[in-house]
Amino acid sequence: MDRYTKQLENTMTAVHIEQGAVSIRDRGNKVKRPRGHALLRLITGGICNTDLELQRGYYGFAGTPGHEFVAEVLEADAAAWVGKRVVGEINLACGKCDWCQRGLGRHCPRRTVLGIIKHPGAFQTFFTLPESNLFEVPRGVSNDHAVFTEPIAAACEILDQVSIAKGQPVAVLGDGKLGLLIAQVLAAHGAEVYQFGRHASKLAIAKKVGVKTSTGAPKRKFDVVVEATGSSAGLASAVAMTNARGTVVMKSTVHDRAALDFSHLIVQEITLVGSRCGRFAPALKLLKTGKLNLDAMIDSRFPLAEAPRAFERANEKGVLKVLLDG
Repeated sequence: MDRYTKQLENTMTAVHIEQGAVSIRDRGNKVKRPRGHALLRLITGGICNTDLELQRGYYGFAGTPGHEFVAEVLEADAAAWVGKRVVGEINLACGKCDWCQRGLGRHCPRRTVLGIIKHPGAFQTFFTLPESNLFEVPRGVSNDHAVFTEPIAAACEILDQVSIAKGQPVAVLGDGKLGLLIAQVLAAHGAEVYQFGRHASKLAIAKKVGVKTSTGAPKRKFDVVVEATGSSAGLASAVAMTNARGTVVMKSTVHDRAALDFSHLIVQEITLVGSRCGRFAPALKLLKTGKLNLDAMIDSRFPLAEAPRAFERANEKGVLKVLLDG
């Protein structure tokens, strides 16, 4: 019996969210692996704001959450994957529609989404994901850094959507987990980044890599503003910081609705850009450079079996990344 088969004899623990409650469920040790999918063993997962919004009722979610992860491949159709340390694109696309043919499977109308829409998430001992979604973690990139791949990819997506020149002033509103990553990614790109938040201790993380930070109100306006407050009120604040004919990149996914003065948007000819998931290749390339200040973003870690405690910690004000170890 090889070590991968032996691991499958272990009982599978899974996190479950339903009606605001986080619990642990015993799922036995039988895991079905569809053709074309890899069977993965969770090494480390990261709790993000979307997971917390799912707990609060976003999408009417009930099930196993988790889409930020590093895992080991236990089984796969392609034997070369077995034993690899991987991260994975979270959108499971049909591969056949017009969106998929254009390389935009993230917008496939028939897609499911790991830990969010109709596909059980990574916060369980074993889970599955299509082999086509997998990316090997480069040597030299630690598990604690690799677990940030998905949100770093989301930050890199901004550079695919909006033209930002090196040296161009850009504002990032919000100093939470995603806001800090966005500021660092844009700074690594070469933009002159100004980050506005409420917590000097958190802003210091981005300041260490050259981001100009402030806990006060901005004294100027910007052509590009990234809204990453995680608050329904953040969008109006971001619009107020934007020059006429400027662009607001919207990154917050919140359960509450945002109020907005559309007459101001029209008169000032401001462009709103929705921004979600991004490509993993640029994120992994950036991770290899070591330019991001990630260790300072890790608040605490818990074993998977203590996920209820981990979510309690992640829901506390001011807390950054909470990790779950498989």
